[in-house]
Amino acid sequence: MGFAGQCVLLVYPPGLDFVTAFFGCLYAGCVAVPTYPPHRHHILERFQAVAADAGARIALSNTLGAAQFQTRMEAEESVQAATSSQLSWLATDEIPDSLAKHWQEPAIAPDTLAMLQYTSGSTSRPKGVMLSHANLMANIHTIHQAFGIQYDDSSVFWLPMYHDMGLVGGVLVPVFAGVTNVSISPATFLQSPITWLAAIGEYRATISGGPNFAYDLCIRKISEEQRATLDLSSWALAFVGSEPIEPGTLERFAATFAPCGFKPGALHCCYGLAEATLMVSGPTRDSGATVGTFLDPALAENRVEPVPNDAPQAHRLVACGSPVGGLRVVIVDRHSRAEAAPDRVGEIWVAGASVGEGYWHKSG
Repeated sequence: MGFAGQCVLLVYPPGLDFVTAFFGCLYAGCVAVPTYPPHRHHILERFQAVAADAGARIALSNTLGAAQFQTRMEAEESVQAATSSQLSWLATDEIPDSLAKHWQEPAIAPDTLAMLQYTSGSTSRPKGVMLSHANLMANIHTIHQAFGIQYDDSSVFWLPMYHDMGLVGGVLVPVFAGVTNVSISPATFLQSPITWLAAIGEYRATISGGPNFAYDLCIRKISEEQRATLDLSSWALAFVGSEPIEPGTLERFAATFAPCGFKPGALHCCYGLAEATLMVSGPTRDSGATVGTFLDPALAENRVEPVPNDAPQAHRLVACGSPVGGLRVVIVDRHSRAEAAPDRVGEIWVAGASVGEGYWHKSG
């Protein structure tokens, strides 16, 4: 179709068709652009912004998704006719297998652009991070080592595949490691959080996780009767990231699900950002959560002053480990842009193979 080297939108309902399409883009020498399915007004606006920024002329989906999304876009008055006419839709589940014999291997080098990973756009217009094959391979290898993944590990993911944690952590790392991953729809988890934990027990998964809110949701929504049916004894690495981590959430989760076999040492608090592909820092496996207590007024003044847990105006913070995979992390003074002195609060700047050699990226 002549789209080699061009950006291609991946717009799929939850399911394995997304995985097929992502690797299909790489096989075709295209640049994959995972994005939110445009089902609500503000998400539709984000979809339009991503499509325009990427300069995409084609969107991939399955038959059902393509029909649904086109109908929604046409019904939305804010969608300009020009935008709709410029974007073609292709249902990838209708492509004849017989075309495979015409495939020619594309010329892919380490610095070839593999995908655009867009930020959420929650605070500003979505920004596309250009990730090469080398960037992806570097961070995938880093996560494999940081998590200490073995041949007998397995995982359960409910995180959306168009999100960096869901795609890199839940699709690419298991493929690289050659281990099993069980995928659950994000909507299924949100509607019934026990589905996530029940799947961990049923499939004897060793690796799973999500943002802080997911652990909090399980505490609040899973009843005592439901907890009695769970077996979390296989869960060896429960990663927590993607948003601020609350010490209280970790403590309550560990206490609530201890009778189900959950081990506090499994908690793996990590940090990452889209500009570094995914993971930037994390602890060693089986080390559990590390929590420090600091003087709140001092933090407001960019000073780090440790205090006892029961001290007045104490503020507890969760550590997110050390830089992984040769990444360099520097805390930078917001005003001078120089490396901050010890015990000072500053901006996080990251460099390394997951970012692109010779580049620095600032955390949002």
